[in-house]
Parts: sequence; C-alpha cells; structure tokens
Amino acid sequence: MEKRYSEYTQEELRSEIAELTEKAQKAEQLGMVNEFAVHERKIIMAKSYMMNPDDFKAGETFEIDGDPEHTFFIEYMNGVFAWGSRKTIQGEKASVEEEALPISMLGNKVDEK
Repeated sequence: MEKRYSEYTQEELRSEIAELTEKAQKAEQLGMVNEFAVHERKIIMAKSYMMNPDDFKAGETFEIDGDPEHTFFIEYMNGVFAWGSRKTIQGEKASVEEEALPISMLGNKVDEK
C-alpha cells in the first residue's frame, strides 16, 4: 500500500518530486500528453505538502501560477487546499462556482486596494 503525501518526510517529498519530474519529461518527449499531465498534477500535490498551509489565510488574494489573467480569493483553508474563487485582474468574480486549488499553485499575495 502506497503512502500518502501527508505521511512523507520533506526528503521523501523532494525525492518524489525529482522522480516525477523525470517521468514527466520522458512522457513529454514521447508525446504522451495524458501521462505528462498526471505527473504534473502529482508534482503540484507533492509540492503543496512541502509548504505551510498557515501561510495562507481566508480573505487573502493570491496570484495563480499559470493563470496570469486571474487571482484567487481564499474563502477558507482545508489542509493543503485553498477553497475560494478566481477573480479577474479587475477584481470581478470569474465564476460563481467555488473551487479548490492546491497551495503550491498559488503565487505571490496580492494586496487588495
């Protein structure tokens, strides 16, 4: 039975990320788009467990890695997931649906004006 990322040590997480990165690169070179995407998602999750969820609080807004058109407003935290909604750069809600992002997908904190 495989261990969960929450049970890994920091060193085990670093090793897992290195291994997944290698697998993702091979999959990309071979044109295996779906396999590449799976490895990328696992890397994002493993990186989230290397971060401190206490650095992210409800009511804060962050940039989203890979999505320069939106920011992410955190409504609440649940483990390594930030629950909330995307906003456009102008501050308007991008959708009515609440979503969860792993904290490793969040970039710099955005100061609300």
